[in-house]
Amino acid sequence: MIKKTVTMSDIAKAMNVSTVTVSKALGDRDGVSESLRERIKQKATEMGYRIHTGGRTLKDGLTYNIGIVVAKHFISEPSAFYWIMYKYLVELLQRQNYYGMLEVVEDGTDGSCEIPNSVHDKKVDGLILLGQFSDEYIDKLMSFSIPTVFLDFYGSREDAETVLSDSFYGAYILTSYLIDCGHRNIGFLGSISSTSSIQDRYLGYYKALLEHGLPLSREWVIGDRSPEGEIHKTFRLPQNLPTAFVCNCDEAAFKLVNQLQSMGYKVPGDISIVGYDNHIYSTMCQPHLTTMDVNSQAMATEAVDIILHKIRDINYKRGRTLVAGKLIRRDSVRNLNAERF
Repeated sequence: MIKKTVTMSDIAKAMNVSTVTVSKALGDRDGVSESLRERIKQKATEMGYRIHTGGRTLKDGLTYNIGIVVAKHFISEPSAFYWIMYKYLVELLQRQNYYGMLEVVEDGTDGSCEIPNSVHDKKVDGLILLGQFSDEYIDKLMSFSIPTVFLDFYGSREDAETVLSDSFYGAYILTSYLIDCGHRNIGFLGSISSTSSIQDRYLGYYKALLEHGLPLSREWVIGDRSPEGEIHKTFRLPQNLPTAFVCNCDEAAFKLVNQLQSMGYKVPGDISIVGYDNHIYSTMCQPHLTTMDVNSQAMATEAVDIILHKIRDINYKRGRTLVAGKLIRRDSVRNLNAERF
């Protein structure tokens, strides 16, 4: 069965606006408010509309579309970190007269996931894979020989172009900060086998412990999510708790703080908590979280720059690009050293 081509009329019907309004919005012409323009473009992306920019697709064989592929569980909430990353990607691509087509797959950890139609139908010039995918699924995607960039994860392929937050060093800095504040019993909250980023953060945490001669207690390394990637509402905590936790993300840290407070613990009075990402949960939390700021805009900028270079030159190689974060000190850490004087 041939898949129906999405038209401006289809988008107009879905948005309950005129086809003229859709045309103006997609063509960046006057007569449409910025908020409506963005909503129309987002709907066009979701529906798989193929944009032709200035007739160039007829001249140079390019579609001027970039597929942004993400596993469904990573964008299950409007506040999810990857929605922010996707927004940056779309904005950066638009500045280069490219269009970002969001492709959501059901499960990024299963090699049996379906390949997006935009890849099968050659409707994209490049792919940005966002989040985490299995090696099997990556091999399937890359068998189509479309320029590809991995964003915020990596796999076992040596030929992959990858843009990463420096998770290893970031968690090392966070853990070292807790140690500098006098903490010696420090746990880690994160499912180590879930994503490459969590695993790197665990290794950074472990390195800091090793450097300071502190033991790694297995009972204080606690999983935070289901095999499908959904973060638990509460966590299985041991009877004997450490004085501090390094959490692999702000959402997990936020939920841990709420759980500890419901159990009668004070944060940071009894237990200090640090998060990771400097996302919305870091300031929703009471107290506000000390965390590692991930420069998602810089990561998106690197990914777009690489994919456009690869489209222009099939032999272009950048390799592995690490983007540094920044320690954000807030109110969720108790300085035990300051109390000794």
